[in-house]
Amino acid sequence: MLSRKSSCDSHGQDSFYFLGLQEYEKNPYHNVHNPMGIIQMGLAENQLSFDLLESWLARNPDAVCLKRNGASIFKELALFQDYHGLPAFKNALVKFMAEIRGNKVKFDPNKLVLTAGSTSANETLMFCLAERGDAFLLPTPYYPGFDRDLKWRTEVEIVPIHCSSSNGFQITEPSLEKAYQQAQKLDLKVKGVLITNPSNPLGTTMTRDELNLLISFAMAKKIHIVSDEIYSGTAFDCPDYISITEALLDRHLENTDMWSRIHIVYSLSKDLSLPGFRVGMIYSNNGTVVSAATKMSSFGLISSQTQHLLSNMLSDTKFTSNYTKKNQKRLRKRKEMLVSGLQSAGIKCLESNAGLFCWVDMRHLLSSQTFEAEKELWKKILFEVGLNISPGSSCHCLEPGWFRICFANISEEALHVAMKRIKKFVDKSYQQMVCDQRSVIHNWQSRILSYNHEADRY
Repeated sequence: MLSRKSSCDSHGQDSFYFLGLQEYEKNPYHNVHNPMGIIQMGLAENQLSFDLLESWLARNPDAVCLKRNGASIFKELALFQDYHGLPAFKNALVKFMAEIRGNKVKFDPNKLVLTAGSTSANETLMFCLAERGDAFLLPTPYYPGFDRDLKWRTEVEIVPIHCSSSNGFQITEPSLEKAYQQAQKLDLKVKGVLITNPSNPLGTTMTRDELNLLISFAMAKKIHIVSDEIYSGTAFDCPDYISITEALLDRHLENTDMWSRIHIVYSLSKDLSLPGFRVGMIYSNNGTVVSAATKMSSFGLISSQTQHLLSNMLSDTKFTSNYTKKNQKRLRKRKEMLVSGLQSAGIKCLESNAGLFCWVDMRHLLSSQTFEAEKELWKKILFEVGLNISPGSSCHCLEPGWFRICFANISEEALHVAMKRIKKFVDKSYQQMVCDQRSVIHNWQSRILSYNHEADRY
C-alpha cells in the first residue's frame, strides 16, 4: 500500500506547460545533429550572460578552488554547517537585493531564510501562512508551476484573480473582490494574495497603483501578501521596477501590522542565471514566520560550497553592477529580436519591460475562440512547426489564444530559425484560410447557379 499523496494527480505534471518540456526532451533541436528538432522556447532560463560569470570565475580562482587568502578551506566547508546559512553569504545576498532595487530599500540578513530555490521558498511560505482548506488569491495568468509549488503538498487552494487583456492584464479592484467572494462561496478562508513582480508570464512590472491597490486590499481584509520577485533584476526598460517593500515604505507602513504580513521570495536563478545552483530565499519582517521557515529549511539546504562561492561573487559590487547592467541590455536586445520576428509574421506581443519571455497574442490564428482551438494550435506549433511554447490555458489565462514564448535560453541562431519557422507556418495558415474561403464562396455560387437553372426549367 502506498500513501494517498503518491497516487494523487494534483501535482500538475499533466499541464501543457510540463508536457511541452517533456516533448522537447524527446527531440531537442541542434543546428548540426538535429536541425529539424524542437526548439525550446518554453523554458524561462537566461543563457545570454554566462561569459560574464565565467570571466569572473577565471579572475577569482580562490573562490572556485575553495580557498581563502590562498589557503584551503575545504575541510571547513565540507563539515556540518548551521542551516541558518553562512553569514558572509546572507550579508552579500541582501546587499545584492538592495542594489537591484536601486538601494531604495535595505534588507536585514537576520530576516532572511535560505532555501533550495524559489520553489522551496514558496512552498515553505504556504506551510507557514496557511492550512489545508485555506486559499491564496493569484492574478492570472500565472506561472504553471504554482499549481505544484503552492498546492501539492500543502493542500492549500488557489483562487484565481482573473485579469483581462483589455487593460494589459492589470489587477483591478473588482477582480480582487470577485476572487475573494468566490473563495468564500467555496468555503475557503483567504490567507493572502501571491503576486509575481515582474510577472511571469507577462514580462511586465507592476505599477505603483496596482501595488497600492493590493496593499489597501490586504489591509482591509487583514491578509498576507507574498511577492515573488525572482525576476526583479531583469527589468530592462521603463517603467522602473518597484518592489512591494518600496511601496510600503512610500506609504509609511513600516510601523503597522501590514509590515509583518509582507513576505518576499527571491532566488538567483533568473537574475544571476544560476538555476542549477538552487539558491532561493524568503524575506519577512515577521519573526514567527522567519523562525518557522528557518526550521523548515533544514529539509532543503544550499551547500556550503555554493554559499562560499556566491558570497565572494556577490561581494564584488563592481562585478554585480556591471553584470546587471549588461545583462539587462542583452535581454532588451533579445526581446526586441523576438518581437520583430513575430511582427514580420503578423503576430503581436503584449508590451513588456522585464523577464525572459513575451506574452504573445495568437488569437487570430485560432480556428475558433475556444480553449480546444488553442490546444489544437499549440499541438501544431509543437509537433509541426517544432517550437515548444506555453499555451495561456496552462497559465490559467481566461482568454484563449495567448502564449508565453521565452527568448533568453536559446542562441541567436536558434531564434532566427524559430522565427523563420513561425512565419512559414503563419503564411501557410493564411493561404489555407484563403483557399477555404474561396471554396465556401465557390460552393455557394454553385448552389445559386444550380437553383437558378432549376428555376428556369419551370
